[in-house]
Amino acid sequence: MTQTENDQVLISQNVAILVDGNNIERSIHAETSTPSTMLNFDTLVPRLLGNRGLNRLVYFREGKQISSKLKERLHSNYHGSVRPCHKSADIPLSIKATQLANKVDTIIIMSGDSDFVELVRHLKAEGVRVEIAAVPATTSRLLIDEADYFHGITRDDWFTLETKKTPRKKAQKT
Repeated sequence: MTQTENDQVLISQNVAILVDGNNIERSIHAETSTPSTMLNFDTLVPRLLGNRGLNRLVYFREGKQISSKLKERLHSNYHGSVRPCHKSADIPLSIKATQLANKVDTIIIMSGDSDFVELVRHLKAEGVRVEIAAVPATTSRLLIDEADYFHGITRDDWFTLETKKTPRKKAQKT
């Protein structure tokens, strides 16, 4: 039997991606031993979405030192936003997820932190599909098991910024 245009399934899902920036950054840096390694959102977001629509992308990060380039790139490419957090991203991310629960079909939480297990259970009880995207080696097994789907973040999903080496001035003899 061949598939015709009338037989194709149209997937119409709204997806929110909520990123625990500190957790993902630590996980990637642990894998690469390089603090200048960053997520490549240009390849990762389309892979996570598949053929679904992006409702919003929010990057939560502890501290005030947040790259203005990251803010600008997420806003211009995905209408995303960066939310600085007083301490951990856990509570602000959880609040945003519960606020979005009746507005989206799927929430993708980018974190491997087991602190989100109860959030995943709550969202699923509300009828939301919950997916986890994280580095497998640093992701809680309990979190993976609780989610509807797990997306492993791999070396294909990050890049390392080349650091410019500035020439050292030779010490002058006096």
